Amino acid sequence: MTTIASRAVEPPASARTSPYRLGLSGRLILLTLLFMMVAQVLVYVPSLASFRSSWISDRVMGAQMIALAISAAPPDARSGEMKARLLGAVKGAQAIGVRGHGTEWLLTTGDESPPPANREIDLRAPPWYGSVRGALRTLLVPIPAATRIVAPGPPGASGMEWVEIVLDERPVREAMLACSRRFLVVSLVLSGITSGLLYLALYVLVVRPVRRLSENLTEFAAAPEDASRIIRPSARTDEIGAAERALAGMEIALAAELRQKRRLAELGLAVSKINHELRNMLTTAQLLGDRLGTVQDPAVQRIAPRLIRTLARAIEYCGATLAYGRVTEPAPQRRRVRLKEVVADQLGLTELGHGHPIAVVDEVPADLIVDADPEQLGRVLLNLIRNAVEALARAKTPEARILISASRAGSIVRCRVADNGPGIPAKVRDRLFSAFQASERSGGTGLGLPVAEELVRLHGGTIVLEETPQGACFCIAIPDRTAS
Repeated sequence: MTTIASRAVEPPASARTSPYRLGLSGRLILLTLLFMMVAQVLVYVPSLASFRSSWISDRVMGAQMIALAISAAPPDARSGEMKARLLGAVKGAQAIGVRGHGTEWLLTTGDESPPPANREIDLRAPPWYGSVRGALRTLLVPIPAATRIVAPGPPGASGMEWVEIVLDERPVREAMLACSRRFLVVSLVLSGITSGLLYLALYVLVVRPVRRLSENLTEFAAAPEDASRIIRPSARTDEIGAAERALAGMEIALAAELRQKRRLAELGLAVSKINHELRNMLTTAQLLGDRLGTVQDPAVQRIAPRLIRTLARAIEYCGATLAYGRVTEPAPQRRRVRLKEVVADQLGLTELGHGHPIAVVDEVPADLIVDADPEQLGRVLLNLIRNAVEALARAKTPEARILISASRAGSIVRCRVADNGPGIPAKVRDRLFSAFQASERSGGTGLGLPVAEELVRLHGGTIVLEETPQGACFCIAIPDRTAS
């Protein structure tokens, strides 16, 4: 039993864990790292945009303060030296200009005009995505020689509508790259720490218990009858604990079922041996009973027939038990035959009535062809007909009748054997096709219907008890073989 169970649950080669494949733990840590990096990217881009906006805001604020200082100074105090000093206060600025309400002036280094601006940043009405787009453009697109930034005028200066500043973006790009390197280092450290902690928590809470379950299943499958291999549930109250308790219950039930089946198999083997020997002894007794029947003593003549019938029933029972104990029925040798001929052969083998008149009505169409093994199908029909005859004779049903009919629907042939007898008791219906449990008559083996059901199943068909107002009606469905 252990060898069979182990072989049945052995996983296929494609399902076995390869040492080069990532297990659940490896996939978990990779997914954790991936999700952490995605989260860091979602934080990195807005942070970089905020850094660039702060850098530009500092320069714009310096330009606004310079504009206020120059506008407040008298015209004769606006010397070239003072303008150069003020312009140098804004790092990276090449020119600062102010316009609005007739006021327009430009502050540059020396007497030269500022270089032409190839890029313009307008801070007066930026879109909601402007800072992110600008940060990516500064970081990824080549930097022009000069960038023009337009911002609102300084607060409190009614004569200045807006201030513009021309500067070089290379310093902010270098600062952004340095910030990115620092952010990358910090992100990797945080991702590693967070992923490690998360992996450790998930490993303790999920991966290790699941691995324990899988290892227990493998060990239990190797020897399912070994009670020491049944998993011991932990005290957890979550889903893992529920799975452990459910697995323990299943393994306990399965182990008990396998032990019971092993004992039944051993018992069945012993019974088969006993039946074999008993049948030999009963056959000898039957021969002696036949000789006893030739004795002319009236008392012996009265007792001998009953003795012979009893011995015949005992031999039949032993033979049926031995036949059912065979491993399997042979595969059906199917061919196309006329169902009416198969039915006629079985009616010729059936002893009708046992002293009680029984009418048999054969309504099987003469041209109905069935794709089946005629010998096995005949055994099924013979069993059903004999059961109907015995039920009718035992109940002494008036105007007893057995109706055999058949029809084809597509690729399925259905044959019905119905009688007008007392029917099948309700307490037997649920176990009609269970061995040794379906017989209600004295001397019955309880093996006829289980054997018939197995033969029909070998044909890919079904046999069922149909609901009828009176008597019993068994329906056999045999499908044609599919074309190969």
